[in-house]
Amino acid sequence: MTTDHGGGVWSVAVPIPDNPLGHTLVHVVDTDRGPVLVDTGWDDPASWDALTAGLTALGTSVADVHGVVVTHHHPDHHGLCGRVREASGAWIALHPADTAVVRRTRSAPAGAWLGYLAEKLAAAGAPDSHTAPLRTSPGPSAAPKQGEPPRAADRTDPLPWTRPALPDRDIVPGELLDLPGRRLRAVWTPGHTPGHVCLHLEEEHPAGRPGHGRLFSGDHLLPGITPHIGLYEDPDDEGEGSDPPASSRPRSGRGDPLGDYLDSLERIGRLGVAEVLPAHQHAFPGAAARVRELLAHHEARLTALLALLAAAPLTPWQLAERMEWNRPWVDIPYGSRNIAVAEAEAHLRHLVRRGLAEPAPGGAPVAYRAV
Repeated sequence: MTTDHGGGVWSVAVPIPDNPLGHTLVHVVDTDRGPVLVDTGWDDPASWDALTAGLTALGTSVADVHGVVVTHHHPDHHGLCGRVREASGAWIALHPADTAVVRRTRSAPAGAWLGYLAEKLAAAGAPDSHTAPLRTSPGPSAAPKQGEPPRAADRTDPLPWTRPALPDRDIVPGELLDLPGRRLRAVWTPGHTPGHVCLHLEEEHPAGRPGHGRLFSGDHLLPGITPHIGLYEDPDDEGEGSDPPASSRPRSGRGDPLGDYLDSLERIGRLGVAEVLPAHQHAFPGAAARVRELLAHHEARLTALLALLAAAPLTPWQLAERMEWNRPWVDIPYGSRNIAVAEAEAHLRHLVRRGLAEPAPGGAPVAYRAV
């Protein structure tokens, strides 16, 4: 499944196992030294086969890849980087804030992430019935069925996505990347992850559409999906945030990823690009209009959450239970509930930063109230 976007740019649809998104669009950019990939897809045999077959269909191969630019560290974008590098000798570039997350992930003991997740969920007010599967062992022969929670349990094997490849190069916001014969500039867009970047191809649109080039938007700007706002704390850090170098932290400071995302959206809206090439769904024009939709969506959600907090103090878990989702809370799968609680906490943090909400007096878990 390949698409020719014109001007020496293609995309290859690389499947994501057991995921409603279906696939990641890995973009291939022709350069004077060979193809450069924007993202690589999930580390899975079927995904690898799709990527290599797609490159072959485009008249090239994974061995010819010159470099890989990773929009962010999530496994459906970063997962196959190591295999691509092994097969080609290509360099890998990632923003330092996401590199910090990758280093933490690689250094953590096997199974540690599940215990950390259990503690985070408990602090957010999740009931014991939700966190217990993350803390207990099902025995060596048992395995969770599809849709069930993972279980931490005396496992000594690493989870498949906890040993991602370390990059060779830092992505420096505002600078052109090393793509000989092309002008690809990094735009730092934190929010979905602390080191998410969009990539501005500062070249005339091949179809002559008006606007300033094209944008590889990763997960920052999608035509029909509102990106999740991620929380990436260092378990060993008393502060909040991803703990990247101070010069690489989002403008709004650590602890307000939604604020970082909203700032990043406005920055992208001002670029005036002719077309957006996202990592999911499909290419689309009208970036500025999509930015306005997302800004309005989050403002409406913040207003609705503030009304809930005005009625009674709520923990992040309780707030997530009452928020409007695309299905009733009782129908949301286990893993998606974890994402929903993180989303609720991100919105709470933004309300606190704006002085519209505050922690209510009392013990753990902390509840929040409107100011």
